[in-house]
Amino acid sequence: MITIHHYLILSALLFTLGLLGVVIRKNLLIVLMSLEVLMNAINLLLIAVSRYLGRMDGHVVAFFIMTVAAAEAGIGLAIVVTLFRNRRTIKTTDWRIMGG
Repeated sequence: MITIHHYLILSALLFTLGLLGVVIRKNLLIVLMSLEVLMNAINLLLIAVSRYLGRMDGHVVAFFIMTVAAAEAGIGLAIVVTLFRNRRTIKTTDWRIMGG
């Protein structure tokens, strides 16, 4: 039987994987995908705890996080396209400052 502990462990593993992707990876698209994994880990945690407690608060917050994730994906990809057009690269190590 799957208990809340399984969901908490899976959420922690997904969060760690996403955090490592944000910190270690150099490609901006991979960093954006890692941010999505982070948000999905938080959603999993919120819904699991909400379901365990028999409340709907976590479900509501998870829907707000999904909305923010969708907006972040759209705006983030627009920024990536703009930076690629200007700099001809999407590697984060090739930029010293945003303006120069």
